[in-house]
Amino acid sequence: MTAICLYFQVHQPKRLRRYTYFDIGKDHFYEDDSANREIFLKLANNCYLPANALFLELIKKYKGEFKIAFSLSGVFVEQCRRYSPETLDSFKRLVDTEQVELLNETYYHSLSFLFSHEEFKQQVEQHRQLIKKEFDYDATTFRNTELIYNNELARVVESLGYKTILAEGADKILDGRSPNYVYQPKGCNKLKLLLRNYRLADDVAFRFSESSWVEYPVYADKYAKWLHSLHGQADVINLF
Repeated sequence: MTAICLYFQVHQPKRLRRYTYFDIGKDHFYEDDSANREIFLKLANNCYLPANALFLELIKKYKGEFKIAFSLSGVFVEQCRRYSPETLDSFKRLVDTEQVELLNETYYHSLSFLFSHEEFKQQVEQHRQLIKKEFDYDATTFRNTELIYNNELARVVESLGYKTILAEGADKILDGRSPNYVYQPKGCNKLKLLLRNYRLADDVAFRFSESSWVEYPVYADKYAKWLHSLHGQADVINLF
């Protein structure tokens, strides 16, 4: 039976305030704390808290048949602590069900691997320690920022002890192959590679509420039919 892999990236950047020439030497606080708080609380109330409540309900209802994964950036967790501990607690309740996997990433949701491998390793370790401290969880899967990937990254990630890495299922890289199978990166001995099915994932992430889309509206039965149509042609459908 084809498996459906659901993974959600959760990150909120910090906003910068207006900083002029005349502030130099007088004020060294560059962040817009008011905007950070306002935006975070709005998203917490309209998205994170209701979504997590729904996920918890589904986990309890389907008793081991419904599982999901999250990657929570270090910056996001920091803002949870500062602005909405209730949101952080809602993620902890999900993890406590043992039906939710947490992933590791760079602490700052950064592009550090493209510039410094040492900085990259430091940020990954910083994030690993944060997830261990907050959730008592040892992640075995890694995802790089925006699923940026190459085989060199995979080899470094394997050397850090991870079992799985995620990447974008880009057509130009797959060259006719399907994203719906588990691959092994070149040069790796044990690391597994899961590829995002960008068409099906983007149907939910971007086109779901687009009234001009030819498939609009998409109800659960229609979407499920698209997934079932891949039976026999897929081991796993990764909706990231």
